[in-house]
Amino acid sequence: MTTGNWNPATEITGQTGRQRRIAGSSDCYFATYNACHSFRSLLFKTTPHMLTPKPIFPGVIELNFQAGEVLGCNVYLVHDAGEWLLIDIGYEETVDDFIEIIRQLDFPLSRCKTLVATHADVDHIQGLAKAKSILKTSVTAHPNAVEPLQTGDTLITLAEITAQNLKLEMPPVQIEHQVNDGDIITVGSLELEVWHTPGHTNSQLAFRIGDVLLSGDNIYRDGCIGAIDAHHGSDIKDFVRSLERIRDSDVKWLAPSHGPIFANNPEFMNRTIDRVRGYLKMADFGTLADSWPLMDQWDDEVAAGTLPEGLDRL
Repeated sequence: MTTGNWNPATEITGQTGRQRRIAGSSDCYFATYNACHSFRSLLFKTTPHMLTPKPIFPGVIELNFQAGEVLGCNVYLVHDAGEWLLIDIGYEETVDDFIEIIRQLDFPLSRCKTLVATHADVDHIQGLAKAKSILKTSVTAHPNAVEPLQTGDTLITLAEITAQNLKLEMPPVQIEHQVNDGDIITVGSLELEVWHTPGHTNSQLAFRIGDVLLSGDNIYRDGCIGAIDAHHGSDIKDFVRSLERIRDSDVKWLAPSHGPIFANNPEFMNRTIDRVRGYLKMADFGTLADSWPLMDQWDDEVAAGTLPEGLDRL
């Protein structure tokens, strides 16, 4: 696939959602995640009309950008030859909004090939069961996402965080198709190459289409990465390897699951990789860290009876 002079950086300049997003809690929990009524009013209280597609890349429409308003995580509609699929769907509350956008784009709902989960975090997949029922289609995910999605596991999906008084419903959904690294998902004549990029979660997937990688929660335009949390399968070493794979690829553009598209720049990627590699020796990351060098220093100082210089003058 060729892209010519197409430049997605001129297409998507940023997210300006009205909802207060909290980076780090399952990447983008919404403090008012069900407050999407202004956009719904616009959709349902006006005369239905066809929308002019605003593709971010040939054959790819991001539904928040299409709507002109951030409703949740990025939802990518990939289409060709009358066939289409969705990558992620977001919260259950916004499923109707996204499907109405799809209707107004004149995509037949019956031609939805599958709903693809990038991973099993609630802000990406809570709406899967509802969307599947409406579209009468299948769900596709990595094998590691199957159990939490099919059982509606609120811990692994981060739908429930007791310490933050957060408890969301996690409707279980049957997974018909499992995909892993190197698999190809076809949509018409388009081919999506599946990348397994663990680190944020052990089920994290990314999808390459030509020069663009639909890169999930691996990295965002500001250099941040998807939340590191042992509860949903994070692994710092895997995260570093996944980021290095993206950096070393010839992919030109990264289209993440939150925020705007940005260029795959090695210098930019290295700054994040170096930072994340440092997490392996930081107590901040608890059982996910390899070691805590300060404790080695403390062992030596205890054995030697060493106190900080100047402390004896107190």
